[in-house]
Amino acid sequence: MSVQFLQLLGLAARARKVVSGEELVVKEIRNNNAKLVILASDASNNSSKKIQDKCTYYNVEYHVFGDRYQLGTAIGKEARVALAITDSGFAKKMSSLLNEK
Repeated sequence: MSVQFLQLLGLAARARKVVSGEELVVKEIRNNNAKLVILASDASNNSSKKIQDKCTYYNVEYHVFGDRYQLGTAIGKEARVALAITDSGFAKKMSSLLNEK
C-alpha cells in the first residue's frame, strides 16, 4: 500500500484535479480529459469492465489500486470505485509510483 500515492491523490483532489464516480469518470475519458484512471479492486465486474473497456478504447492508462474506502478516504469523500486524474503532472507522478511496485 503506497502511502505516498494516497497522499498525492489527496493533494490532487484538493487541487480539483480528481473526478470521482463511475459515470463522471467515463465522461472524462470520453472527453479526453482523463490522463490516468484509478479503479478500486473491489469494484463490481460490470463497473470494472465498462471503465477498462473505455480506457482501452480511448488509450487512457488505468490501474487497479486499493479498495473503494481507501480511494474515498484519500480524496476526503465517501467510498469511490473509480477516479480520473485530469492533470498530466499528477497523472505522470502517480503512474510512476504505481508502476514501480
